[in-house]
Amino acid sequence: MFHEIRFPANLSFGSVGGPERRTEVVTLANGFEERNTPWAHSRRRYDAGVGLRSLDDVEALIAFFEARRGRLFGFRWKDWSDYKSCLPSRAVSFTDQVIGTGDGQTATFQLVKRYVSGPQDYVRPILKPVQGTVQVGLSGDRLVETVHYTVDYTRGRITFAEAPGPGAEISAGFEFDVPVRFDTDLIQTSVASFQAGEVPTVPVVEVRI
Repeated sequence: MFHEIRFPANLSFGSVGGPERRTEVVTLANGFEERNTPWAHSRRRYDAGVGLRSLDDVEALIAFFEARRGRLFGFRWKDWSDYKSCLPSRAVSFTDQVIGTGDGQTATFQLVKRYVSGPQDYVRPILKPVQGTVQVGLSGDRLVETVHYTVDYTRGRITFAEAPGPGAEISAGFEFDVPVRFDTDLIQTSVASFQAGEVPTVPVVEVRI
């Protein structure tokens, strides 16, 4: 169950969090290790409480929490450290990410973001692009949304009016949110402690959709 609404961006600004991996490590008798992971993709965690700055912020948090029924409904989250298809200092461009190659038959492609370090990379599916930010290119030419393609902003998929021809490079640029939910059914606040500089801990965790 998911609500297509973003957690207030001004409250997520300043929050702490990032990607989490799960690695199973077995140390053998000879001291060597065997390492495996059951996760193909990382999972992000955040603390929404860190971004709170005033009692009005606390009120906004409680209202959002109650409307989501605690952990029941997922929602969108802006990760200020990673919300673009390009570097944070750059403007989004349709050439940012290569998302596929045409074969003359396939018309729908998933938005992805590639993280590269040396010869290794990780391809992350982007499931929650931000409305109106998606730009798509075909073989170096920028296309027009609703004319050449449509965007499913709830699943991060591009569908072309006509399937790209064989060998055609499909590229895209976009801003995106992370699908998350609260990882608690309890928020404890204290007016006295908050005014003294303490804030509640509000864990938020990415969900698979």
